Amino acid sequence: MSRIHEALKKAEQERATAQPADLEGATPITASADPVRPSEAEAFFAETVARHPSSLSGADFLRFDDLRARCAHPEWHLDPNVNVFTNSALMAHGAEQFRTLRSRLYQMKSAQTLKTLLVTSSIPAEGKTFVTNNLAQSIVRQPDRRVLIIDADLRCSRLHVPLGAPSSPGLTDYLNGRANEMGVIQHGAEGNLCFIPGGTLVSNPSELLANGKLQTLLARVSPVFDWVIIDSPPLLPVADASALADLVDGVLLVVRAGSTPSATAQRACQELAGRNIVGVVLNAVEQAHTYGSYYAPGYGYGYGYGNQPPATETR
Repeated sequence: MSRIHEALKKAEQERATAQPADLEGATPITASADPVRPSEAEAFFAETVARHPSSLSGADFLRFDDLRARCAHPEWHLDPNVNVFTNSALMAHGAEQFRTLRSRLYQMKSAQTLKTLLVTSSIPAEGKTFVTNNLAQSIVRQPDRRVLIIDADLRCSRLHVPLGAPSSPGLTDYLNGRANEMGVIQHGAEGNLCFIPGGTLVSNPSELLANGKLQTLLARVSPVFDWVIIDSPPLLPVADASALADLVDGVLLVVRAGSTPSATAQRACQELAGRNIVGVVLNAVEQAHTYGSYYAPGYGYGYGYGNQPPATETR
C-alpha cells in the first residue's frame, strides 16, 4: 500500500474515532478536489507530517482563501509574446499542446502521487521557463484548479518575465530568513495561479537550496494547491536541479529540437537516475515535422527574449 493510501486510511480512522473535543479549534484545509482523490490535500498533509514531523503541526493548516488574502497582490502584466493563452495568434495550436500535456499529467496523477513537479532541461535556452508558465496557465483555466509556480533558478531567475511580475521578494529572501512565506507568494491576477519569484540575487544559491527551508515551504503550502510546479536551473551546468529533483514527486525534462545534442540529453537523464522522470517536452519543433506544433516567440536561459520561433510538442 502506498504512503498516500496509508495516510488516507489513517485520516479516516481518526475521523471515525475522534470525540468532538478533539476537533475543537481545528482549521481544515480547503483545496480543490482532485478528479480521483477528493481528499488528497488532507492525505498529503498527513503524509508530510509523518515524513517530516518537526516541520509541521496541526496549527499549520492553511486554506487557499486565507493564503490568497494574506499573500502579496502586485499587478501582473502577462507578456502575450510568450503566453499562448492570451495571444489569439498562438492559441489555436499552442494552447492545445499544453492542454494535451496537462491531460497526460493528470492521467499519471491518477495512478501515482504527483503534486510537486520540477521542470528542467539539460542546458540553457531549451524553453523550460516557457513550458512552466504555459503549463500552469493551462491548468488554472480548468474550474477550481489551484497552481503555485516557483522560480528556483536562483542563478538566472526569469519566470517573472512572462508574468510581468515583480522579481522580489522571492525564494532567496525566504530561504535566507528575510521574508516569510506570505511575503514571497504573489497572486497578481484573477484566478487561482500563485507565484513565488526567484528573489534577490545571491552569491550562494546552492547552499540556500540545501538549507532545508525549501522542503519546509513545500510541505507547508503544497496541500493547498492541486499542483506546485518548480522552474529550475538546467541540469548539467550546475548541481541545483539535481538537488531539487529530490524534493518533488516528478520531473519534466524539456529538450529543444534541433539544438540539444542527443548525448547531452542522455547525460541529463543520467543525472536524474533514481528520480521519477514523468516525461519529456520536445520544444521548438519545426511546424512541418508535427501536426500539432505551433510558433511562439520564446526566450532562453540567461539570454532574455529571442527572435526565433520555437514550437512545443509533447511526447
